[in-house]
Amino acid sequence: MPVDELDTRILRLLIEQPRTSVREYARILRIARGTLQARLDRLERDGVITGTGPFLSPAALGHPVLAFVHVEVTQGHLEEVGDALAAVPEIVEAFSITGGGDLLTRVVARDNAHLEDVIQQLIRLPGVVRTRTEVALRERVPFRLLPLVEAVGRDPRTAARAPRTGGGEGR
Repeated sequence: MPVDELDTRILRLLIEQPRTSVREYARILRIARGTLQARLDRLERDGVITGTGPFLSPAALGHPVLAFVHVEVTQGHLEEVGDALAAVPEIVEAFSITGGGDLLTRVVARDNAHLEDVIQQLIRLPGVVRTRTEVALRERVPFRLLPLVEAVGRDPRTAARAPRTGGGEGR
């Protein structure tokens, strides 16, 4: 189901004030608590909200080096290499991709020597043909979704498809 203007307002609050109670969100939005809870339940059920909890900083955990490692895999070994990658704690994300390589991993490390050790560990995995590493120098745009949420909420094509619910939504 598309995200409408009220969903956008709810998601903005969740992003900007993640430690606020449902009761307080409802007060801020001027909607009934039941309406808010129903919206939150739907957003979770539809997969828009995929989790709750703190965002952690690898740098603050002693891993300030960030690298993107492309992994080329022997044909037919993608699943087993993917499973092996999941066992490496320094790999914080991995994606199957098109283009140069088969997998793209986001790797964190304590320093460059530690990064080299992690890469050597990857190269030794059965099914890994080669790797290519790119080290991030500085984050220019931190991970964010609020601009996307707001764009989707403003999209007239989305708003036209969004169901209108009655009463209590503070229009």
